[in-house]
Amino acid sequence: MRDKRNDMRCEYTFDYSTAVRGKYYRRIMREGANVAILEPDVAKAFRTSAALNEALRSLLRISETTRRLTRP
Repeated sequence: MRDKRNDMRCEYTFDYSTAVRGKYYRRIMREGANVAILEPDVAKAFRTSAALNEALRSLLRISETTRRLTRP
């Protein structure tokens, strides 16, 4: 297994003095972005976020339908 600390090439240097904390925070909060880590097999099945969202919305519709059937 490779050592994670040595993954970067030596020619990469970063000037953290110019970094801006929270640079994209407002945009992310405004757009309502959320991050989910997918297992590799799931990521392979859903190549785009649109495809994954469509599948999840279908699942939500099905669960709503079946929930109404099981309530007394």
